[in-house]
Amino acid sequence: MKDITKAGDLRGKYVLLRSSLNIPLKDGKVQNHVRLERALPTMRYLKEHGAKTIMIAHIGRDPEETLKPVFDEMQRYQSVHWGGDVLGDEFKERRELMAEGDILLAENIRQHEGETENDAAFVEQLAALADIYVNDAFAAAHREHASTYGVALKLPAYAGLTFVEEVDHLRKVLDPAAPALFILGGAKFDTKMPLVEKFLDIYEHVFIGGALANDILKAQGHEVGQSMVSEVSLVDSPIVTNKKLLAPIDVVVDGSEGRAVKRPDQVTKEEKILDVGPMTIDMLATYIEKAETILWNGPLGAYELGYTQATEITARHIAGAEGYSVIGGGDTVAAVEKLQINECFGFVSIAGGAMLAFLEHGSTSVVDLFLE
Repeated sequence: MKDITKAGDLRGKYVLLRSSLNIPLKDGKVQNHVRLERALPTMRYLKEHGAKTIMIAHIGRDPEETLKPVFDEMQRYQSVHWGGDVLGDEFKERRELMAEGDILLAENIRQHEGETENDAAFVEQLAALADIYVNDAFAAAHREHASTYGVALKLPAYAGLTFVEEVDHLRKVLDPAAPALFILGGAKFDTKMPLVEKFLDIYEHVFIGGALANDILKAQGHEVGQSMVSEVSLVDSPIVTNKKLLAPIDVVVDGSEGRAVKRPDQVTKEEKILDVGPMTIDMLATYIEKAETILWNGPLGAYELGYTQATEITARHIAGAEGYSVIGGGDTVAAVEKLQINECFGFVSIAGGAMLAFLEHGSTSVVDLFLE
């Protein structure tokens, strides 16, 4: 890949660095440090090579959200200056005052409508800020936005160190050592069907958990009650009868009588499936133990509602396994960080949707920009 180490002499040059700082906040405090820590290698590389780094990123879905709490937390790791609005007069003044090795962080780039629209005028304004562009935001590599795609076509463009690391590890699991196990949680089967079909072809086993499992159970003829299901029906899909597919053999439900563990054929119309049960966790553990490659994206239960047990126990099982493991997805990474077992996996991806897009297609349009 065309990465930052191939950019030549950076001393005194303005570098526009697109980073991944979309970090969950609670009461204005950073809750997840993985993305923050992953941003550091490229930041430090640019600093050590004398670049004047203009750092841009987004946070949250609301354009009004601010990167200020992330900036404040970042000071614990690396000296960075606050720039505010990337197109504001104050930012321009601070840019002019930058010394070699300085890093200037701009406010949430999505506060500008032109960002998500990849607006040509906004792209030109961003490109005018720098001599070189570096993309270290693999987590946004499935978005053709101004700061991830448009500006890369206007300036000499390079991939950041963490961006390259993400691509290398995901390429590795696309050519896995056997037996290979793919664990997929989360929701929206309608968007993930091509991914499941692909991995049923290249992996020995694919386990479906989370709300996705409800679609499998429903297609198998089980009652799923009030559980979340996708708009697409799997009744006639060959996915359901594929011998490589693994589905929950017991589930945790919530209903009028409270929380209970049941077999899929015991679920009633009034109940809602919210996690996989202990027998399923044990079954999955036997496949994890035997696997040479383990790929995991997405929680096994309604993690955001406090149904964390299956996800956390499975995380510990994978952490203790001998096989090469790659995990990703927001709630999945949050679970391993909570358990403080980040270092026990082959690789922890900071991407969610971009990880799934790369796994499905073997690349993304943003990644393609840096292929040599």
